[in-house]
Amino acid sequence: MDLAFIPSPSTGVVHLGPIPLRGYAFCIIIGVFIAVWLGNKRWIQRGGQSGTVADIAVWAVPFGLVGGRLYHVITTYEPYFGEGGDPIKAFYVWEGGLGIWGAIALGAVGAWIGCRRRGIPLPAYADAVAPGIALAQAMGRWGNWFNQELYGRKTDVPWALQITSDPAIGRVGGTYHPTFLYESLWCIGVAILVIWADRRFKLGHGRAFALYVASYCAGRAWIEYMRVDEAHHILGLRLNVWTALIVLVLALVYMVLSAKRSPGREAVVEPGADEPEDDAADGAGDGPADSPADDDAPADRTEDADRADDAGRAKDGAERTEDAEHTGNKKL
Repeated sequence: MDLAFIPSPSTGVVHLGPIPLRGYAFCIIIGVFIAVWLGNKRWIQRGGQSGTVADIAVWAVPFGLVGGRLYHVITTYEPYFGEGGDPIKAFYVWEGGLGIWGAIALGAVGAWIGCRRRGIPLPAYADAVAPGIALAQAMGRWGNWFNQELYGRKTDVPWALQITSDPAIGRVGGTYHPTFLYESLWCIGVAILVIWADRRFKLGHGRAFALYVASYCAGRAWIEYMRVDEAHHILGLRLNVWTALIVLVLALVYMVLSAKRSPGREAVVEPGADEPEDDAADGAGDGPADSPADDDAPADRTEDADRADDAGRAKDGAERTEDAEHTGNKKL
């Protein structure tokens, strides 16, 4: 027995009378609250109205949960529709099994519906909520800890995860790489990266969201490669490794093409919203975005034009005065 390891909880559910309180569900719910809270703060800084992120989340979250479950069931169909499988268990979300790829894809459809109802651009909304989604994933991964699932290869490192045996599901006890922890920490780093890059370079038109997707996929590829749970393989690599690599490339291509097609950051205007806070807070040295000098240029040009008009009027008056004096001299 190793002297140092991360223990797993003895159970992933606590019963409050007849009501089961499941750790996996709690982690998902807490993650959603974190995403909405941070997304709301960033949306207000962009010029949006408080409460908009929560209103759209009412659409995005259910769509995301359905999409995440569909992806898991489709790519891991054997326990549900294979030989001896139970189709009813496809609805047992609390037992784990939410694919982030499906959650983001279908969640984006729900967000699109919500954005259309509010009359705001989806890319701007996606940029605002991107780091919050990464933090929600960081929190959600602890649900895998409660369920003792999705761990990596056997190891004896001090931070190894202790897994208890469960012959009923074929789980072998021992100490394994805590891939849930690796991904949780990686997602926190992704959130920090997106927040920093967004402030530094004024990312817009969905590029902050694309950066989140690309940076998450970069970490997910190597973390997924360490896992030992059952998965389909293509050319020797797990399916989700291929998915991470493909989505990573697509996100990078989008960032490049978007920057060429729509440079800068789009304005966000909602009725009743305050003025954007990020430009004033971040200052003029935050990258290639429009500087305060550019913003003040129209006002400067107006003042110059006014001074030119005043000078012209003064010159005309002086000329008329000289003409009058010249005429008077002639008469004398």
